[in-house]
Amino acid sequence: MMRLGRAGREVLRWGRGGALTAAPRRGAEVLVGAAGGESSGIAEILMNRPHARNSLGKVFVNELFSALEQLRFDEKVRVVVFKSEVKGVFCAGADLKERAKMDDAEVGHFVKRLRNLMDEIAALPVPTIAAIDGYALGGGLELALACDLRVAASSAKMGLIETTRGLLPGAGGTQRLPRCVGIGLAKELIFTGRQVDGQQAASMGLVNHTVPQNSEGDAAYRRALTLAKEILPQAPFAVKMGKLAINRGMENIPTRDRQEGMAAFKEKRPPQFIGK
Repeated sequence: MMRLGRAGREVLRWGRGGALTAAPRRGAEVLVGAAGGESSGIAEILMNRPHARNSLGKVFVNELFSALEQLRFDEKVRVVVFKSEVKGVFCAGADLKERAKMDDAEVGHFVKRLRNLMDEIAALPVPTIAAIDGYALGGGLELALACDLRVAASSAKMGLIETTRGLLPGAGGTQRLPRCVGIGLAKELIFTGRQVDGQQAASMGLVNHTVPQNSEGDAAYRRALTLAKEILPQAPFAVKMGKLAINRGMENIPTRDRQEGMAAFKEKRPPQFIGK
């Protein structure tokens, strides 16, 4: 059990069967917990803003920053899982009601802060997994894209839908989506604002795994935990360095080589890189 004393974080406890339970204080929108036993080393960031479908409001974002700060320097943390406590939704994106009350300068500052948040998620030194058991739209999908791995329920809905509202994905989606699915498909998805389900997302490489949703509505979370447990036995330093090397390498690899690498992996053949 991890005790967290700052605003927006609570003491979490592990209940029957290793399930994470909490009695959050009123107003807490982000909770952080860590497992014991065979799951020791897995930390969880639980998003808990039900009245706004986990939309990215000021308090929610501030508490996410605080959670990331805590986990970044905890040497006991080996994997971080992002999970929604709101059934049927992962994160609905930006809080447009809150944004409507901002002037242009405030909007610009907040969008920059969202971009910094996604960069902070991506910069966590340990592997991160997004468990997508419901809607992940706009900034919600950008949050999932900032994670290293994504697991989705087949019924989940994902999309960078900003163009349907006269907006542009501003928190890293225009960079991270092409790295997952390729430039052509990323442009199509952003230009159309299309939403895809978990099965479609898996077929295009947007998520690593898709699973049928269960009656509890947490199938993706359960699969994410299984994936996290596969990572736990591996050498922590090697995993961290592997993540760093891949991230640094992706900044310099030509797009055609990235696409060839993905195709070769799916076809189980050696890649034929063209180089710079």
